[in-house]
Amino acid sequence: MINPSKVVKKLDPYVPGRSIEEIASNYGLDSKKIIKLGSNENPFGPSPSAVEALKKNLQQISQYPESNLNNLIKDVASYSGVSPSNVILGGDGADEILDVLGKTFIEPGDEFIVPIPGYMYYEYTLTIQGAVPVYANWDVPSNTLDVNSVIKAINPKTKLIFLCTPNNPTGGLISREDIINVLESTNAVVVVDEAYYEFSGVNNIDLLNEYKNLFILRTFSKVLGLAGMRIGYGLSNPEIIKYMYRVKPVFSLTKLSEVAATATLHDKDYIKKSTELIVESREFLFKSLSKFKNLKVYESKANYILVDVRETRFTAQELSERLIQKGIIVRDCTSFKGLDEYWIRVSVGTLDEDIEFIKILKEIIFMKIKKS
Repeated sequence: MINPSKVVKKLDPYVPGRSIEEIASNYGLDSKKIIKLGSNENPFGPSPSAVEALKKNLQQISQYPESNLNNLIKDVASYSGVSPSNVILGGDGADEILDVLGKTFIEPGDEFIVPIPGYMYYEYTLTIQGAVPVYANWDVPSNTLDVNSVIKAINPKTKLIFLCTPNNPTGGLISREDIINVLESTNAVVVVDEAYYEFSGVNNIDLLNEYKNLFILRTFSKVLGLAGMRIGYGLSNPEIIKYMYRVKPVFSLTKLSEVAATATLHDKDYIKKSTELIVESREFLFKSLSKFKNLKVYESKANYILVDVRETRFTAQELSERLIQKGIIVRDCTSFKGLDEYWIRVSVGTLDEDIEFIKILKEIIFMKIKKS
Protein backbone atom coordinates (compact mmCIF):
# COMPACT_ATOMS: atom_id res chain seq x y z
CA MET A 1 0.00 0.00 0.00
CA ILE A 2 1.31 3.43 -0.96
CA ASN A 3 1.67 5.56 2.15
CA PRO A 4 3.00 9.10 1.58
CA SER A 5 3.84 11.37 4.50
CA LYS A 6 1.06 13.06 6.46
CA VAL A 7 2.17 16.44 5.13
CA VAL A 8 1.93 15.33 1.51
CA LYS A 9 -1.52 13.79 2.09
CA LYS A 10 -2.84 17.12 3.35
CA LEU A 11 -0.97 19.32 0.88
CA ASP A 12 -2.99 21.23 -1.70
CA PRO A 13 -1.17 21.01 -5.04
CA TYR A 14 0.22 24.23 -6.46
CA VAL A 15 -1.94 25.47 -9.34
CA PRO A 16 0.21 26.90 -12.16
CA GLY A 17 -1.03 28.85 -15.15
CA ARG A 18 -2.25 26.76 -18.09
CA SER A 19 0.08 26.25 -21.04
CA ILE A 20 -0.53 27.13 -24.67
CA GLU A 21 -0.20 23.48 -25.70
CA GLU A 22 -2.79 22.36 -23.15
CA ILE A 23 -5.28 25.04 -24.21
CA ALA A 24 -4.79 24.36 -27.92
CA SER A 25 -5.37 20.63 -27.43
CA ASN A 26 -8.40 21.00 -25.15
CA TYR A 27 -10.21 23.63 -27.21
CA GLY A 28 -9.15 22.79 -30.76
CA LEU A 29 -7.31 26.09 -31.21
CA ASP A 30 -4.30 27.01 -33.31
CA SER A 31 -1.46 27.25 -30.78
CA LYS A 32 0.24 29.98 -32.85
CA LYS A 33 -2.77 32.27 -32.44
CA ILE A 34 -3.23 31.83 -28.69
CA ILE A 35 -2.34 34.89 -26.61
CA LYS A 36 -0.82 33.92 -23.27
CA LEU A 37 -1.45 36.54 -20.59
CA GLY A 38 -1.42 34.22 -17.60
CA SER A 39 2.15 33.50 -16.50
CA ASN A 40 3.94 36.88 -16.24
CA GLU A 41 6.51 35.99 -18.90
CA ASN A 42 8.41 38.39 -21.15
CA PRO A 43 6.11 38.74 -24.21
CA PHE A 44 9.01 39.86 -26.39
CA GLY A 45 10.94 36.61 -26.02
CA PRO A 46 14.54 35.99 -25.02
CA SER A 47 17.64 37.97 -25.87
CA PRO A 48 18.83 37.19 -29.43
CA SER A 49 22.31 36.93 -27.93
CA ALA A 50 21.10 34.16 -25.62
CA VAL A 51 19.55 32.27 -28.54
CA GLU A 52 22.77 32.46 -30.53
CA ALA A 53 24.86 31.40 -27.54
CA LEU A 54 22.63 28.37 -27.03
CA LYS A 55 22.97 27.34 -30.66
CA LYS A 56 26.76 27.49 -30.41
CA ASN A 57 26.85 25.39 -27.23
CA LEU A 58 24.30 22.64 -27.94
CA GLN A 59 27.01 19.98 -28.02
CA GLN A 60 27.61 20.58 -24.33
CA ILE A 61 24.38 18.82 -23.36
CA SER A 62 26.39 15.58 -23.11
CA GLN A 63 28.51 17.06 -20.33
CA TYR A 64 27.80 17.68 -16.66
CA PRO A 65 27.36 21.36 -15.77
CA GLU A 66 30.11 23.25 -14.03
CA SER A 67 29.97 23.05 -10.26
CA ASN A 68 32.02 26.24 -10.15
CA LEU A 69 29.92 29.08 -11.56
CA ASN A 70 32.26 31.89 -10.62
CA ASN A 71 31.99 33.75 -13.94
CA LEU A 72 28.20 33.81 -13.91
CA ILE A 73 28.19 34.69 -10.22
CA LYS A 74 30.44 37.68 -11.02
CA ASP A 75 28.06 38.76 -13.78
CA VAL A 76 25.03 38.47 -11.48
CA ALA A 77 26.88 40.40 -8.78
CA SER A 78 27.76 43.16 -11.25
CA TYR A 79 24.16 43.33 -12.52
CA SER A 80 22.87 43.50 -8.95
CA GLY A 81 25.44 45.90 -7.51
CA VAL A 82 26.81 43.49 -4.90
CA SER A 83 29.92 41.38 -4.32
CA PRO A 84 30.15 37.79 -5.63
CA SER A 85 30.15 36.57 -2.02
CA ASN A 86 26.60 37.93 -1.72
CA VAL A 87 25.24 35.71 -4.53
CA ILE A 88 23.75 32.22 -4.68
CA LEU A 89 22.54 30.73 -7.99
CA GLY A 90 19.88 28.10 -8.42
CA GLY A 91 18.20 26.01 -11.08
CA ASP A 92 14.41 25.64 -11.37
CA GLY A 93 14.06 29.42 -11.28
CA ALA A 94 13.73 30.98 -7.84
CA ASP A 95 11.89 27.85 -6.67
CA GLU A 96 15.12 26.02 -5.87
CA ILE A 97 16.35 28.99 -3.87
CA LEU A 98 13.13 28.79 -1.82
CA ASP A 99 13.70 25.08 -1.27
CA VAL A 100 17.30 25.68 -0.16
CA LEU A 101 16.19 28.46 2.19
CA GLY A 102 13.83 26.01 3.86
CA LYS A 103 16.46 23.29 4.14
CA THR A 104 18.90 25.80 5.61
CA PHE A 105 16.66 27.44 8.21
CA ILE A 106 13.59 25.28 8.88
CA GLU A 107 13.11 22.55 11.47
CA PRO A 108 9.75 20.71 11.58
CA GLY A 109 7.27 22.84 13.51
CA ASP A 110 8.99 26.14 12.75
CA GLU A 111 6.84 28.92 11.31
CA PHE A 112 7.06 31.24 8.34
CA ILE A 113 4.99 34.33 7.67
CA VAL A 114 3.42 35.17 4.32
CA PRO A 115 1.02 38.07 3.69
CA ILE A 116 -2.07 37.10 1.69
CA PRO A 117 -3.04 37.44 -1.03
CA GLY A 118 0.50 36.70 -2.11
CA TYR A 119 2.66 34.24 -4.02
CA MET A 120 1.65 30.84 -2.70
CA TYR A 121 4.68 28.81 -3.81
CA TYR A 122 6.35 29.81 -0.55
CA GLU A 123 3.76 27.79 1.32
CA TYR A 124 3.84 24.91 -1.14
CA THR A 125 7.62 24.50 -0.76
CA LEU A 126 8.04 25.01 2.98
CA THR A 127 5.02 23.04 4.17
CA ILE A 128 6.56 19.90 2.67
CA GLN A 129 9.58 20.55 4.90
CA GLY A 130 7.42 20.59 8.03
CA ALA A 131 7.07 24.35 8.39
CA VAL A 132 3.82 25.96 9.51
CA PRO A 133 2.46 28.93 7.53
CA VAL A 134 1.24 31.98 9.44
CA TYR A 135 -0.79 34.43 7.38
CA ALA A 136 -0.39 38.18 7.58
CA ASN A 137 -2.49 40.62 5.57
CA TRP A 138 -2.01 42.42 2.29
CA ASP A 139 -4.66 45.14 2.17
CA VAL A 140 -6.14 44.77 -1.29
CA PRO A 141 -8.26 47.98 -1.39
CA SER A 142 -5.16 50.14 -0.81
CA ASN A 143 -2.81 47.59 -2.45
CA THR A 144 -0.36 47.92 0.43
CA LEU A 145 1.16 45.65 3.03
CA ASP A 146 -0.46 45.66 6.46
CA VAL A 147 2.92 45.76 8.14
CA ASN A 148 1.45 45.58 11.64
CA SER A 149 -0.12 42.22 10.82
CA VAL A 150 3.34 40.92 9.92
CA ILE A 151 5.00 42.21 13.06
CA LYS A 152 2.18 40.88 15.29
CA ALA A 153 2.61 37.43 13.76
CA ILE A 154 6.29 37.18 14.73
CA ASN A 155 7.11 34.81 17.59
CA PRO A 156 10.07 32.64 18.68
CA LYS A 157 9.09 29.95 16.15
CA THR A 158 9.27 32.36 13.20
CA LYS A 159 12.22 31.48 10.96
CA LEU A 160 11.34 33.06 7.61
CA ILE A 161 9.20 36.08 6.65
CA PHE A 162 8.24 36.66 3.00
CA LEU A 163 7.71 40.15 1.60
CA CYS A 164 6.96 40.14 -2.13
CA THR A 165 7.52 43.53 -3.77
CA PRO A 166 5.95 44.14 -6.24
CA ASN A 167 3.43 41.80 -4.70
CA ASN A 168 2.08 38.88 -6.72
CA PRO A 169 -0.80 39.00 -7.66
CA THR A 170 -1.70 42.58 -6.66
CA GLY A 171 1.28 44.47 -8.17
CA GLY A 172 1.70 46.82 -5.20
CA LEU A 173 5.05 47.83 -3.71
CA ILE A 174 6.16 47.47 -0.10
CA SER A 175 7.63 50.68 1.23
CA ARG A 176 11.24 50.84 2.36
CA GLU A 177 10.03 51.95 5.80
CA ASP A 178 7.86 48.84 6.17
CA ILE A 179 10.67 46.52 5.11
CA ILE A 180 12.99 48.11 7.66
CA ASN A 181 10.32 47.85 10.38
CA VAL A 182 10.05 44.11 9.77
CA LEU A 183 13.83 43.62 9.63
CA GLU A 184 14.25 45.41 12.94
CA SER A 185 11.43 43.46 14.61
CA THR A 186 12.97 40.00 14.29
CA ASN A 187 16.06 37.83 14.04
CA ALA A 188 14.29 35.67 11.47
CA VAL A 189 15.42 35.82 7.86
CA VAL A 190 13.30 38.34 5.96
CA VAL A 191 12.99 37.25 2.34
CA VAL A 192 12.25 40.20 0.07
CA ASP A 193 11.05 38.72 -3.21
CA GLU A 194 12.10 41.06 -6.01
CA ALA A 195 11.17 38.83 -8.96
CA TYR A 196 9.55 41.81 -10.70
CA TYR A 197 11.70 44.64 -9.40
CA GLU A 198 12.99 45.73 -12.82
CA PHE A 199 9.48 46.85 -13.79
CA SER A 200 9.17 49.04 -10.70
CA GLY A 201 12.62 50.61 -10.76
CA VAL A 202 12.81 50.01 -6.99
CA ASN A 203 15.07 47.57 -5.14
CA ASN A 204 16.45 47.09 -1.64
CA ILE A 205 20.07 46.17 -2.34
CA ASP A 206 21.40 49.01 -0.19
CA LEU A 207 19.88 47.39 2.91
CA LEU A 208 22.04 44.26 2.64
CA ASN A 209 25.06 45.82 4.34
CA GLU A 210 23.04 47.03 7.31
CA TYR A 211 20.70 44.08 7.92
CA LYS A 212 22.27 40.63 8.20
CA ASN A 213 18.85 38.93 8.25
CA LEU A 214 17.86 40.24 4.81
CA PHE A 215 17.66 37.86 1.85
CA ILE A 216 16.65 39.14 -1.60
CA LEU A 217 15.11 36.66 -4.02
CA ARG A 218 15.28 37.16 -7.79
CA THR A 219 14.81 35.34 -11.09
CA PHE A 220 15.79 35.29 -14.76
CA SER A 221 12.21 34.31 -15.68
CA LYS A 222 10.66 37.76 -16.03
CA VAL A 223 12.30 40.74 -17.74
CA LEU A 224 15.38 38.64 -18.58
CA GLY A 225 13.21 36.37 -20.71
CA LEU A 226 14.52 32.96 -19.59
CA ALA A 227 11.51 31.37 -17.86
CA GLY A 228 12.09 28.12 -19.75
CA MET A 229 15.73 27.89 -18.69
CA ARG A 230 14.85 27.92 -14.96
CA ILE A 231 17.43 30.22 -13.38
CA GLY A 232 17.05 31.98 -10.04
CA TYR A 233 19.36 33.73 -7.63
CA GLY A 234 19.50 35.09 -4.15
CA LEU A 235 21.40 37.98 -2.57
CA SER A 236 22.36 38.12 1.09
CA ASN A 237 25.29 38.37 3.48
CA PRO A 238 28.15 35.91 2.89
CA GLU A 239 27.39 33.87 6.03
CA ILE A 240 23.86 33.01 4.89
CA ILE A 241 25.11 32.30 1.36
CA LYS A 242 27.77 29.87 2.65
CA TYR A 243 25.25 27.95 4.75
CA MET A 244 22.87 27.68 1.81
CA TYR A 245 25.57 26.31 -0.49
CA ARG A 246 26.05 23.44 1.97
CA VAL A 247 22.62 22.05 1.08
CA LYS A 248 22.18 23.29 -2.49
CA PRO A 249 22.34 20.58 -5.20
CA VAL A 250 25.73 20.78 -6.93
CA PHE A 251 24.61 20.43 -10.55
CA SER A 252 21.17 22.07 -10.45
CA LEU A 253 21.95 24.77 -13.01
CA THR A 254 22.32 23.21 -16.45
CA LYS A 255 25.18 24.16 -18.74
CA LEU A 256 22.83 25.68 -21.30
CA SER A 257 21.09 27.69 -18.58
CA GLU A 258 24.46 29.12 -17.60
CA VAL A 259 25.22 29.98 -21.23
CA ALA A 260 21.85 31.70 -21.71
CA ALA A 261 22.10 33.62 -18.44
CA THR A 262 25.57 34.93 -19.22
CA ALA A 263 24.62 36.05 -22.72
CA THR A 264 21.48 37.79 -21.45
CA LEU A 265 23.28 39.74 -18.72
CA HIS A 266 25.78 40.96 -21.32
CA ASP A 267 22.96 42.14 -23.61
CA LYS A 268 22.23 45.37 -21.79
CA ASP A 269 20.31 46.85 -24.74
CA TYR A 270 17.89 43.91 -24.65
CA ILE A 271 17.27 44.30 -20.91
CA LYS A 272 16.72 48.05 -21.22
CA LYS A 273 14.41 47.74 -24.22
CA SER A 274 12.41 44.85 -22.72
CA THR A 275 11.86 46.79 -19.52
CA GLU A 276 10.74 49.92 -21.35
CA LEU A 277 8.38 48.06 -23.71
CA ILE A 278 6.78 46.05 -20.91
CA VAL A 279 6.22 49.13 -18.75
CA GLU A 280 4.71 50.93 -21.76
CA SER A 281 2.45 47.96 -22.43
CA ARG A 282 1.45 47.74 -18.75
CA GLU A 283 0.37 51.37 -18.67
CA PHE A 284 -1.62 50.92 -21.89
CA LEU A 285 -3.33 47.85 -20.47
CA PHE A 286 -4.11 49.58 -17.18
CA LYS A 287 -5.65 52.60 -18.91
CA SER A 288 -7.64 50.40 -21.28
CA LEU A 289 -9.01 48.16 -18.53
CA SER A 290 -9.81 51.16 -16.34
CA LYS A 291 -12.30 52.35 -18.97
CA PHE A 292 -14.54 49.35 -18.25
CA LYS A 293 -17.27 50.51 -15.86
CA ASN A 294 -17.80 46.99 -14.52
CA LEU A 295 -14.16 46.21 -13.74
CA LYS A 296 -12.10 47.31 -10.75
CA VAL A 297 -8.47 47.53 -11.86
CA TYR A 298 -5.47 47.80 -9.55
CA GLU A 299 -2.46 49.87 -10.49
CA SER A 300 0.64 47.69 -10.76
CA LYS A 301 4.39 48.12 -10.61
CA ALA A 302 5.01 44.64 -12.05
CA ASN A 303 4.19 43.09 -15.46
CA TYR A 304 0.66 42.02 -14.58
CA ILE A 305 -2.56 43.65 -13.43
CA LEU A 306 -5.08 42.40 -10.87
CA VAL A 307 -8.73 42.86 -11.86
CA ASP A 308 -11.92 42.48 -9.81
CA VAL A 309 -14.58 41.14 -12.21
CA ARG A 310 -17.59 40.65 -9.90
CA GLU A 311 -19.63 43.42 -11.54
CA THR A 312 -19.37 41.70 -14.93
CA ARG A 313 -21.70 38.99 -13.55
CA PHE A 314 -18.98 36.44 -14.27
CA THR A 315 -16.89 34.59 -11.73
CA ALA A 316 -13.17 34.52 -12.48
CA GLN A 317 -13.47 30.91 -13.58
CA GLU A 318 -16.35 31.67 -15.95
CA LEU A 319 -14.67 34.71 -17.49
CA SER A 320 -11.34 32.91 -17.84
CA GLU A 321 -13.13 30.05 -19.57
CA ARG A 322 -14.85 32.38 -22.04
CA LEU A 323 -11.53 34.07 -22.80
CA ILE A 324 -9.80 30.72 -23.32
CA GLN A 325 -12.45 29.71 -25.82
CA LYS A 326 -11.40 32.81 -27.76
CA GLY A 327 -7.70 31.97 -27.48
CA ILE A 328 -6.79 34.30 -24.58
CA ILE A 329 -5.16 32.88 -21.44
CA VAL A 330 -5.43 34.89 -18.21
CA ARG A 331 -4.96 33.74 -14.63
CA ASP A 332 -7.99 32.79 -12.57
CA CYS A 333 -6.92 33.85 -9.07
CA THR A 334 -9.45 31.75 -7.17
CA SER A 335 -6.63 29.54 -5.87
CA PHE A 336 -4.87 32.51 -4.20
CA LYS A 337 -5.55 32.62 -0.47
CA GLY A 338 -7.06 35.95 0.51
CA LEU A 339 -9.02 36.39 -2.73
CA ASP A 340 -12.52 35.18 -3.50
CA GLU A 341 -13.81 33.80 -6.81
CA TYR A 342 -14.01 37.15 -8.61
CA TRP A 343 -10.41 38.02 -9.42
CA ILE A 344 -8.24 37.55 -12.50
CA ARG A 345 -4.63 38.51 -13.12
CA VAL A 346 -3.68 39.68 -16.59
CA SER A 347 -0.05 39.55 -17.66
CA VAL A 348 1.30 42.26 -19.92
CA GLY A 349 1.57 41.27 -23.59
CA THR A 350 2.79 43.08 -26.65
CA LEU A 351 0.67 46.09 -27.56
CA ASP A 352 -0.97 44.07 -30.35
CA GLU A 353 -1.82 41.30 -27.89
CA ASP A 354 -3.18 43.83 -25.40
CA ILE A 355 -5.41 45.36 -28.06
CA GLU A 356 -6.77 41.96 -29.12
CA PHE A 357 -7.42 41.01 -25.48
CA ILE A 358 -9.31 44.25 -24.80
CA LYS A 359 -11.39 43.77 -27.94
CA ILE A 360 -12.40 40.20 -27.02
CA LEU A 361 -13.03 41.11 -23.37
CA LYS A 362 -15.41 43.88 -24.47
CA GLU A 363 -17.31 41.43 -26.66
CA ILE A 364 -17.65 38.84 -23.90
CA ILE A 365 -18.81 41.32 -21.25
CA PHE A 366 -21.20 43.05 -23.66
CA MET A 367 -22.86 39.75 -24.58
CA LYS A 368 -23.21 38.81 -20.91
CA ILE A 369 -24.90 42.09 -20.02
CA LYS A 370 -27.10 41.94 -23.12
CA LYS A 371 -28.41 38.50 -22.15
CA SER A 372 -29.03 39.47 -18.52
